[in-house]
Amino acid sequence: MKIDPEKYIRNNFPKKRIELPEAYKKIYVEHYAVNRGGTSTASKLSQLMESWLHKKTAADVAGTQGGATLEIGAGNLNHLDYENSTPYDIIEPFRELYKNSDKLGRVRNVFNDIGLVGNLTYKRILAIAVFEHLADLPDLVAQTCRLLDRGGSLRVAIPNEGTMLWKLGWVFTTGLEFRLHYGLDYSVLRAYEHVNTADDIEIVLRHFYAKVKCSVLGINRSLAFYRFYECSDPDIGKADKYISSSTNS
Repeated sequence: MKIDPEKYIRNNFPKKRIELPEAYKKIYVEHYAVNRGGTSTASKLSQLMESWLHKKTAADVAGTQGGATLEIGAGNLNHLDYENSTPYDIIEPFRELYKNSDKLGRVRNVFNDIGLVGNLTYKRILAIAVFEHLADLPDLVAQTCRLLDRGGSLRVAIPNEGTMLWKLGWVFTTGLEFRLHYGLDYSVLRAYEHVNTADDIEIVLRHFYAKVKCSVLGINRSLAFYRFYECSDPDIGKADKYISSSTNS
């Protein structure tokens, strides 16, 4: 059955995040630091796999300085290990993630929110393992349409959330390690963190961008660990309509 993207977005966003039980709140920050820092066996394996996401995102600027780039959800700035684009701006509300990074000197501007970027525009906008976390994903994607230079691209790398292969991957790695360490079910934390499936994300991208190319680490969308999207030719009319309706609602 063919999906009406506009209707789908209207009926499914913004997403509602579940309430995290107290037992999970107590270990949340600790687990996040371990997971992002790659200090456990499962997180080291995860980061090795995630290198595909970074390499695909940076493939368009291999061996060059790339041009004006904005990274959404830059975290600890680990993507800067994969490219030398300049100027390089980031959106990251959690200063603790990047404040001690030796790469911070390569960043021109740090924004807490995409709405604070102002009149700056970019040749490239990047998001690596971020879009699955965003409750109001359509609003952010609509705003990227306004920030791209003519001929620019939105480059999105995501886990293949919502598929059986992806679930099996985390159940027998991070999920198993999490249960052994904390005695808790990792699926609860996963549901809290990942509010969007890979298919949700693709529907939103294709609604706001006329040209969307998808590649996968795997066989196809159903049998893959990760997806990568290169999006260009934004529909400014649709973007403005969505942002206006969100503001007035």
